[in-house]
Amino acid sequence: MAHPKRRHSTARRDKRRTHYKAEAKSYVVCPTTGEFHLPHRAFWLEGKLYYKGKVIMEKEVLA
Repeated sequence: MAHPKRRHSTARRDKRRTHYKAEAKSYVVCPTTGEFHLPHRAFWLEGKLYYKGKVIMEKEVLA
């Protein structure tokens, strides 16, 4: 049976034992604009801030 000459750190051990895998972010389509965005997040489109398909805020145009 093999024995390590030096002790491995707990971080190194836990990295080996993990089941975590990187995954692609999931996007949803806005029902109003048809834009892809992250779920449960507001997003800007053409100077308007949308959340749940509704306009929350508009950018002010400085003259």
